Amino acid sequence: MTKLNIFVLFTLLVLLISCDNKQVFDEYKSMPNGWHKDTLAHFSIPQLDTTKTYNVFLNVRNTNEYQYSNLYLITTLEFPKGKVLVDTLQYEMALPDGQWLGEGFTDVKENKLWYKEGVKFNEEGIYKVSIQHAMRKNGEVDGIQMLEGITDVGFRIENVQ
Repeated sequence: MTKLNIFVLFTLLVLLISCDNKQVFDEYKSMPNGWHKDTLAHFSIPQLDTTKTYNVFLNVRNTNEYQYSNLYLITTLEFPKGKVLVDTLQYEMALPDGQWLGEGFTDVKENKLWYKEGVKFNEEGIYKVSIQHAMRKNGEVDGIQMLEGITDVGFRIENVQ
């Protein structure tokens, strides 16, 4: 086998492995200096097939600077015709021993968090999503102003297979 053939085979293998045939929408918003409590990550979802069913995820990337074992989020899903769904969600970010959940080889861990399963976007038009953190210290009423260690917040839609 020539070097050119080996290179072509290697390139094809990398392309096949990196293909993600489930992905319909996947976008991130960067939080370069932490996540302020008043900062919302906004996403506009383009027109989707109204006959298909989808699984929807929230993606969060965190570093070792993140000081908590869980994460509270408030999500708002606005339908094209004006209906609004608001959810308060809690996710575990670390095991009891402090080991981070999520994927990644460096100090950045990516967490793919379930949001909704088996969803049909049955209204034609643009859906809008916003995500805000709702973290508070125990016994305190006011939220944490700046949530350190969260680097990116994402929204992902996948085909159900």
